[in-house]
Amino acid sequence: MPPAQRETGNCVTKMSYQLSLLVYALPFLLIFWAYLRHRRKTQYINVSTLRESEEAGMTEPPSLHPLIDPTKCVGCAACVNACPEMYAHRVLGIIRGKAELISPTDCIGHGACFEACPVGAITLVFGTERRGVEIPHVKPNFETNVPGVFIAGELGGMGLIRNAIEQGRQAVESMRKLPRSNDPAQLDLLIVGAGPAGFSASLAAMEMGLRCVTVEQEVLGGTVAHFPRGKLVMTAPAKLPIVGKFQFRETTKERLIEFFTEVERDTGLKINYRERVEAIERDGDGFVVRTTANSYRARQVLLAIGRRGTPRKLEVPGEELPKVAYRLIDPEQYAGQKVLVVGGGDSALEAAWSIAEVPGSSVLLSYRSGAFTRAKQKNRERVRAAQEAGRLRVELKSQVAAIAPDHVRLVQEDREFEVPNDSVIINAGGILPNDFLRSIGIEVETKYGTA
Repeated sequence: MPPAQRETGNCVTKMSYQLSLLVYALPFLLIFWAYLRHRRKTQYINVSTLRESEEAGMTEPPSLHPLIDPTKCVGCAACVNACPEMYAHRVLGIIRGKAELISPTDCIGHGACFEACPVGAITLVFGTERRGVEIPHVKPNFETNVPGVFIAGELGGMGLIRNAIEQGRQAVESMRKLPRSNDPAQLDLLIVGAGPAGFSASLAAMEMGLRCVTVEQEVLGGTVAHFPRGKLVMTAPAKLPIVGKFQFRETTKERLIEFFTEVERDTGLKINYRERVEAIERDGDGFVVRTTANSYRARQVLLAIGRRGTPRKLEVPGEELPKVAYRLIDPEQYAGQKVLVVGGGDSALEAAWSIAEVPGSSVLLSYRSGAFTRAKQKNRERVRAAQEAGRLRVELKSQVAAIAPDHVRLVQEDREFEVPNDSVIINAGGILPNDFLRSIGIEVETKYGTA
């Protein structure tokens, strides 16, 4: 073949090769370009979310949350994808190739991010350097520093319903290796509390054939039963002993309590309601548990009580009036009334906006700080919407000075004013049952961003 024809053939072959390369490479280039564009957009949203959290002062996680080591994080987003809350809130996000907690107050302690991280960059902790959280000393098997006394659920820092249910079951299962009582007058186990943790633990004890009694000072559901009517309860798949796996992604507190009631009836589980524990004392190889109705001897005790304890009072004149309450059950009962809600957490904001939706009601929300730093974004948005619609009045940096039968007196920085009032709801949190725990000998420690 002449050199000219050989050169022409080589050129054609080269061009054909380059064309084929372009045809095959173009889709990959387009995909890569789309990926970079999506990544840039996602990072912009993550940075904006983080900035909004910081500007609103919403930087303190309320419960168990991830502490991410940037030196170990590889930015794979496994934690972001694993978080069950991500479909409703942007809790975690990737910023400059590293995972960050971008909406701290929306983190409710699932712990799925910890399990999903392939490089061990995440530690689950309580509290932060600025805000400590008091947590009882509990071992991995849920036993406290007092041998034979166990803690599960909200009291141990696990407020999430799914986690509380799992802990209640696991706590009782951890007792399998412990010796049972040979004394027919002594119970194997006494469970205090019939919230999600105590309910699950009671079913586990029944399944294991333990001689067990469960006491509850109020009603089935514990803290959940006192949520406002119609409140959405965020949960996740969980396993109840005897019943098996049940799945609620988003449901109301009424539906969850109804489900628990059906399980209680169908299994024949017995719970002693309206029976409050007054003292727990060591008795040989077990304990004597004294309640308002009985005295029990038990080999082991499981505390599955809430963290709210006794409602925190304002200690102001008039707080003893019958129009003062410390939680909201049914917004409809305040129809046509002038209501003052005190507090800045989720309970206060939920009470304020839900009552504001009741026809004829007039609501004033008072909070001592300058921003709702402890409330979830959804509640802040609903309060803002009610405020803009003229259904709700918000007075930040204000405190209640006195409560009278027909009005309340507030102090706000350098001014004092009175507001007509029919009812007062105080959501100032609760006094943790630390004195009760210490009377048993249980150690309580304050955690500042530690496991």
